[in-house]
Amino acid sequence: LGSNASVRLMSGPRANVLAGLLSLGSLSMLGCGSPIPNRDPVGERFPEVQGRDLEERDRTLPREHQGAPVLYLVGTVQETQFDIDRWLIGLLQLETPIRFVEVPTIPGLFPDLFLRGTIDAGMREGIPSEDWGGVVTLYADDAERVVAFTGTTIPRNARVLLLDEGGRVRWFHDRGFSPGVLLELDAAVRAVKAAPEPAGEPAPEKSQ
Repeated sequence: LGSNASVRLMSGPRANVLAGLLSLGSLSMLGCGSPIPNRDPVGERFPEVQGRDLEERDRTLPREHQGAPVLYLVGTVQETQFDIDRWLIGLLQLETPIRFVEVPTIPGLFPDLFLRGTIDAGMREGIPSEDWGGVVTLYADDAERVVAFTGTTIPRNARVLLLDEGGRVRWFHDRGFSPGVLLELDAAVRAVKAAPEPAGEPAPEKSQ
């Protein structure tokens, strides 16, 4: 997932492991009150958060992806995995030229304090090692910032966010996969990549 050169479909052990991980996230969210209303964050900068990938590397999103567009697929409950699978299969079939990252979110303190290592180890057992860098899990406050950014109503739908080179959301969808919307996303990716980079600061005039 990290390079998109080779991406495995998320099925079998991987789907079961991630389902368990996201179930913990849904349990912690239940303790936080009602679902957060959905919102459209297009035009806003994705919140800076700290996560950890399955290679046990600390990751800072979206800072580390600045300079090039990136696609985040955010999941909050176990049923989200099916939706994410469909998006990734479609992107691969269309050969959409974008780097994409799965972002499971687990709000609350319980998983972060007691089960984080166990959860990550279990996920690694079900995912080929070449894909570990493409799964960045957010816990506790970092996860809460992202779910507040997108909302959690109808949580089984993935939150699909296309960020530009500056970390701003240029395209967003949270209503579930459809072939027509996939084509819209593919077109949006190609448009963002084709757009000229913002002009830099003008050079100071030379003194005479």
